[in-house]
Amino acid sequence: MVATGCYAQRAPQELIQIEEVGLVLNNDEKPHLLRLLEEYGHIGSPVSVQGDSTTSYHNGFRTRAFIKVHDGCNSFCAYCIVPLVRGREKSLPVDQVIAEVRHRVAQGYEEVVLTGVKIGSYNYNGVNLTGLLGQILAETDVARVRLSSLQPQEITPDFIGLWHDPRLCRHFHLSLQSGSDGVLSRMKRRYSPSEYQESVSLIRSLVPEAAITTDVIVGFPGETEAEFNESYDFCRQMGFARIHVFPYSLRQETQAAQMPNQVEDKAKKQRSQKMLALAKESTQNFSQQFSGKTMTVLWEKQS
Repeated sequence: MVATGCYAQRAPQELIQIEEVGLVLNNDEKPHLLRLLEEYGHIGSPVSVQGDSTTSYHNGFRTRAFIKVHDGCNSFCAYCIVPLVRGREKSLPVDQVIAEVRHRVAQGYEEVVLTGVKIGSYNYNGVNLTGLLGQILAETDVARVRLSSLQPQEITPDFIGLWHDPRLCRHFHLSLQSGSDGVLSRMKRRYSPSEYQESVSLIRSLVPEAAITTDVIVGFPGETEAEFNESYDFCRQMGFARIHVFPYSLRQETQAAQMPNQVEDKAKKQRSQKMLALAKESTQNFSQQFSGKTMTVLWEKQS
């Protein structure tokens, strides 16, 4: 078993004590998982890899390559430990990104996914994400480009205008976390439900067929039944292509860990089940619009 992520970086020695865990990776080493498994393929005792790699990359298949262009976060949301374990924001130089995209194309990859903790904050010497995407499209022959998670405040007309190029995948993962104004405020998110809705409307006005996916946390400290219902109704209204549902999980050293009115596990479970049912319904509704249509897809494997 491999343990990785923020907790693995924060407390690797604790995870090593778990009998089933054979390898602990910090966040910088996570993209090198396949290589590290080859190196530590037959692990006699638990190993913790806490290196300082700054580049990332592939997932072991020749269809989709992941390129990490940004790390760290300056936002300090109340529930999140990422700024404490990954530090402040930093971006990969533009020329390195371009070179890596070209390298992956030469290897036969047909799709490149640009990833990062907060990819919408990409900025290297004044080149933001819009500029980076423009250069990738202009200077490489990559067939498809996909982005990882974005924030609603990062959606602008100039940014969405790039999607006139068919090589940009019509998929936007736009983090929501809650559809309740009160919960978003306590989370210290930097937008309101109405601002989120405006971003979705802008995307759909310029990219009508876009798949918009999101993350939702249920049971955040202090979340009342009424606030959960606000979030549920908002998600239904948005018509997401997919909703990733997470019950709130306490992280030590975060602001949310010290908040009063922690929601009981039973309530979290009930809310998760209700939101998951909506997620399934929402995905089905989104998929139905493509019934009978011919679409361009990326073949990943033979069934």
